[in-house]
Amino acid sequence: MYLYQTNNTFFAQVPGKMEELCEQELIELGAKNTRLAYRGIYFEADLLTIYRINYTSRMISRVLAPLKSFHCKNADSIMKLAKQIKWDKLFSLQQTFAITSSVSKSAINNSLYASQVLKDGIADYFRAKFGKRPNVETVNPDVRFNLFIEKDNAVLSLDTSGESLHKRGYRLLAGEAPMQETLAAAIIRLSKWEGEKPFLDCMCGSGTILCEAIMHYCRIPAQKLRKKFGFFHLPDFDKSAWEKFKSEADNQIRPLPKGIISGSDKSQKTINIANENLSRLPYSDSVTLSAHPFQHIKQFENGVLITNPPYGIRLGKRDEVENLYKEFGDFLKTKCKGTSAFIYTGEPSLRKHIGLKTSKRFPLVNGKLEGVLLQIDSYEGSRKKKYQKDEPTIP
Repeated sequence: MYLYQTNNTFFAQVPGKMEELCEQELIELGAKNTRLAYRGIYFEADLLTIYRINYTSRMISRVLAPLKSFHCKNADSIMKLAKQIKWDKLFSLQQTFAITSSVSKSAINNSLYASQVLKDGIADYFRAKFGKRPNVETVNPDVRFNLFIEKDNAVLSLDTSGESLHKRGYRLLAGEAPMQETLAAAIIRLSKWEGEKPFLDCMCGSGTILCEAIMHYCRIPAQKLRKKFGFFHLPDFDKSAWEKFKSEADNQIRPLPKGIISGSDKSQKTINIANENLSRLPYSDSVTLSAHPFQHIKQFENGVLITNPPYGIRLGKRDEVENLYKEFGDFLKTKCKGTSAFIYTGEPSLRKHIGLKTSKRFPLVNGKLEGVLLQIDSYEGSRKKKYQKDEPTIP
């Protein structure tokens, strides 16, 4: 038996600064005995829960099923491990595979080398048994393995997700420096928007935030467009249980009424890209898209605004960026009464140019870029700030 079969323990890789958010989501999806780690969460689950997490999680990056743990002092240790596994029970000669490795404080100090050694061990196994070996495919392989080495300890896992779960399948076209799908989903979660108020992204770019808003409101599983998962290769994969669960999840999808979600951008070309991406999702025709700058919006009151304004790497001159943020602050102040705005920027120093008090700040990572989510509530007087409950304030 493999390690995950004996202890029901798995490991979820998560985006930076999102460990606690992702832990909450995992628990909601049925995970037990969660334990936080750096950019990851250990948890216990049965296989049906693994199917559910992979298919419906909006913030998790990958879920790994540990196969073997072993003492690893050098390359010979990896080759020895490779001989202990019946690889043809996990994937066939005709299927492709890939290996992702990471090393920390190990005598093997190069992750690419660790991957190469394991790849050679797998190839030797197939050659010895069949006279030839399967092909390596780094982009969308049939099965992906993960090798983690820390000091002299190593864990070999099967990636039950396959491709990273941030890849939803709707964004075939992207603008400059697009927001990751998992980050957009996290921001929507932090906003607590459930469709009871109108939703606007007034600098929508290629439409990632809008797509995640549709999926959230319509209860569309995050991987509705995905055809294959790594868990198909688990030796105890139950196809009938998976298909039954998938059907039940898809039956929860609900329509999107017109007038709830809208987006705009100053570029018609960008709006065309957003429309193309949105068109891959059910009920996207109920989203209102407009090609005009936010300065031309007459008003957006009593709603939820989520946007990712351009910043340093997406615009040229610094003074242009600062002026854009100032004008956006004026827009929020004069035209967005009763609205909660959530603004993600990859350059936290730009916050002061908005010129409005932030209710909360959440440090969040977009790929390799460390940014911040700002919450600005445009309520007057002593009116209760609904969107200011339950979330931690970052000083």
